[in-house]
Amino acid sequence: MELRRTNPACNCVLLCGITLCLIFGINLTFAIELYAPAEVLVENGTTGILKCSFKSREVISSAATVIWSFSPAGSDAGSAVSIFYYTSANHYPGSVAQFKDRVKWAGDLNKKDASVHLIEAQFNDNGTYSCAVINPPDISGTAAQTQLKVVIKESLPQDNTAVVVAAVCGAVIGLILISVVTCLIIKRHQTTHEYEGDR
Repeated sequence: MELRRTNPACNCVLLCGITLCLIFGINLTFAIELYAPAEVLVENGTTGILKCSFKSREVISSAATVIWSFSPAGSDAGSAVSIFYYTSANHYPGSVAQFKDRVKWAGDLNKKDASVHLIEAQFNDNGTYSCAVINPPDISGTAAQTQLKVVIKESLPQDNTAVVVAAVCGAVIGLILISVVTCLIIKRHQTTHEYEGDR
């Protein structure tokens, strides 16, 4: 019986395919999904929270890292600078003097929360804040971005509870007044009929 020779090109393709399967099969990496509110309003001089949550297919490891970056209002995305790092339960400030001792960890990686506090918000803090998370072997996907607007107190949206309570009270008082007026009109009308009947 004669052995058939295999095509060298087929062998090469097969070998490459097996190699790729081994490489990607053993060490699959996925992009982490990140979420943050599009805009945050913070009153000048108060502490605000920059929220960031994420989804990772891997168990949160001690090597998980969070990086927060800042890009001033009106600047391009390439001007972003790192202002905060968190890894192995330790946090490290960035090199930007503006944020020194003002960015504090507020998250919990086990709850997929990578939020930070911004202490004593100032008007020059206005800009874009980006949150990136790495949880090996998963890598950070597109960074979640939040636009921070530091405003004076009067610019903040007012609590609607007082307005709702006032509207309900006004409606109740209005109904009572309508009922009283209606009763008086009916009573007066009946009295007029009784008077006319006595004649």
